[in-house]
Amino acid sequence: METMPQVQGRKFLQSVRRVVIKVGSAVLTDEKGLDDQVIAGLCAQVASLRKEDREVTIVSSGAIAAGMGKMLGLKLPTTVPEKQAMAAVGQGRLIQAYEDAFKNHGIYVAQILLTREGLVSRYRYLNAKNTLRTLLQWGIIPIVNENDTVATEELQFTDNDALAVLIVNLVEAEVLICLSDVDGLYDRDPRENANARRIPEVSKVDKSITDLAGDCLGRAGRGGMKSKLEAAQMVTACGVPMVVAEGRTDRILTRLFAGEDLGTLFCASKRRIHGRKPWIVFTLAREGVLEIDEGAVKAMVDNGKSLLPVGIRSVQDDFEAGACVVCCDGSGKEIAVGLSNYNSQDIRKICGCQTGEIYDIIGHQGTSEVIHRDNMVILL
Repeated sequence: METMPQVQGRKFLQSVRRVVIKVGSAVLTDEKGLDDQVIAGLCAQVASLRKEDREVTIVSSGAIAAGMGKMLGLKLPTTVPEKQAMAAVGQGRLIQAYEDAFKNHGIYVAQILLTREGLVSRYRYLNAKNTLRTLLQWGIIPIVNENDTVATEELQFTDNDALAVLIVNLVEAEVLICLSDVDGLYDRDPRENANARRIPEVSKVDKSITDLAGDCLGRAGRGGMKSKLEAAQMVTACGVPMVVAEGRTDRILTRLFAGEDLGTLFCASKRRIHGRKPWIVFTLAREGVLEIDEGAVKAMVDNGKSLLPVGIRSVQDDFEAGACVVCCDGSGKEIAVGLSNYNSQDIRKICGCQTGEIYDIIGHQGTSEVIHRDNMVILL
């Protein structure tokens, strides 16, 4: 097989100081449950990163698999209540494994269990942010997982890849490392094609890249390559690079942060976003879709402008003022996400109109912008 060229873009990892590491179930577990030897190895590498004055937050899957390791007589859970119960059985075992492994290095850990619903409130979002910041200041490593026991299916994160993206912004990390059972993104399915080649670096996660993902889930979790590409698309659009690598590779973290060409690097596509924008784009459920014209796309993307009624072609779904909505172009491509100043009924009345016509059309004076740029995140 042809050797892929060496990647020069990894050197920045040597100077990164704040890191989020997402560890998938397939890395941490085998058919018997948690693999304590693997966990010990990963924790030793994280301890080395700490000695290099790096702050590390871990997003860890594995609670359900850990529960299965304890409840060997039970069949694999399939229903939501069964999965939630098994997560409750395994979560204590999971955090204890981390605590025991890090104790050998004189490091304390803290368990953080989150749900999407719990972070929709801006107040709770900021509380979580401040808690994580305090733990890192104390030198404690947060171990974050979804609170599977109470999260209803429609309010769950799609998987811990999506949760990891949120945590990146909560702790303002400089890179997301996603450790999985695959050693990166390939140009074709390596399970079906022996000539498949690993892609060392992706400059932009567009359709040509997302089409490379199959529909297969991970060995022991909800996520697969598709979910990792979705996470990469989100986190890079907000100015943070991401690496997908095989978590059981020898000294994987040490070698990555030394700049070695392992896994796939997804390059950040734009400057970092801060303030309330990460909360908007990663936490809030998207309640509607606005189709916008080419002029609006150019004004928003190239010139940093707000969305005005004149640029809106149509509205999908029903929502109230203040809802989080997606702006798409005529082909359905997502351009931006933001908070709407109007409900869907009023937008249908004023779409395509000039701002000076708003009062005459809806009978009351609202803002000139349907979505103000301060409440908007460009996704390109």
